[in-house]
Amino acid sequence: MLELMKQVAAEVITPRFRSLADGEVIEKNPGDLVTVADREAEVLLTKALTAAYPDAVILGEEAHSADPSILDRYVGAEHAFTVDPVDGTKNFVNGSADHAVMVAETHGGETTRAWIWQPEHEVAWVAERGAGVERNGERVTRAALGQDDQPRGATSIWSLRGHALAELPALQPSWVCCGVDYPKLIEGAVDYILYSRSNAWDHAPGSLMVTEAGGRVGHLDGVDYGPRSTQPGLIVAADRHTYSAVQRRMPQDVTSR
Repeated sequence: MLELMKQVAAEVITPRFRSLADGEVIEKNPGDLVTVADREAEVLLTKALTAAYPDAVILGEEAHSADPSILDRYVGAEHAFTVDPVDGTKNFVNGSADHAVMVAETHGGETTRAWIWQPEHEVAWVAERGAGVERNGERVTRAALGQDDQPRGATSIWSLRGHALAELPALQPSWVCCGVDYPKLIEGAVDYILYSRSNAWDHAPGSLMVTEAGGRVGHLDGVDYGPRSTQPGLIVAADRHTYSAVQRRMPQDVTSR
């Protein structure tokens, strides 16, 4: 899978990095961008996955945008894949290297394997349930915080950026790309990340990686995140203690911001 992702990125994504032509960036909704690279990459990845796994449901971000009913088929599928062809599209459009190709495989509503390829950073993240997570082929774990440590957080929720949850340090901006955010948490750049939405193509890959590294991903009510979840509001944390500490301090209206 990883080699396919690298090949697709080399063919249709990287050649357009900082070279997008007029008309190659489309606004699906106000502020919601898609490029020809997103669409072409998803077609190639979906075609390859369908050929290899004809009975699996493939939930691509752009396919869902064109036909939202695919989400129902994905939720009910025994075997499925999520595809985010260019996660961090705004970064890609603005010339930032913080974008990624992401794929996750699910069986019976559980993410079993996941891949993130950051083409401009040339960094690959791979996880398998029960077998850990690797960065460029080397096993990675995330150390838990001490009881007296103050967890440092990041968020993609604009209204929370720069604000603090009770006495915790002020929230910094995330990297606006789940394919970078989740790895940054595993590497120790932050200790938790807050999201308002839980789209499977955004969160299925990284959530497996964080949990395999020793962290926890859950909703604001304490329920663990799963790839079939459509419930808004997510806390991604380095460990269970940090998750609980953040959950207790979360504003109740965060998902509406």
